[in-house]
Amino acid sequence: MRLPVSSASPMRLSVTERAAMRAVLHVCTTCRGIEPGPDDPTGDDRRPGALLLEALAGAVPDAVELRGVECLSACSQGCSVALTGPGKWSYVYGRLTLEDAADILSGAAAYAASADGIVPWRERPAIFRKQSLARIPPLTIPQE
Repeated sequence: MRLPVSSASPMRLSVTERAAMRAVLHVCTTCRGIEPGPDDPTGDDRRPGALLLEALAGAVPDAVELRGVECLSACSQGCSVALTGPGKWSYVYGRLTLEDAADILSGAAAYAASADGIVPWRERPAIFRKQSLARIPPLTIPQE
């Protein structure tokens, strides 16, 4: 069954209009770190994924919406995030730490500014070049 495409659908927008749309940075809040560590001396028993979400929340780029999610099914890959946007390729990244927060936000801003979700290789932060777990096509790939 094919659903009708509304005039507001990302598939009907120009490349420029799609690029101006917001991107969503999903952060797994149930992720654990890759390496088991000692108990946190501060008594903070939150999972590393929840701490990463908190670290990212302070400086989210204007074009990016930050959302916590309960699971990205990348449990063996430590802290994970996903980037999605209307009409764009989506990505899942893993093996992330709190120290990666600035690079995650930089990569999310570049993704949001892209027309199709594909940021040129050299413009991606190193963690997005080396720690990609999945690249998922948009529901419809626009014909140009």
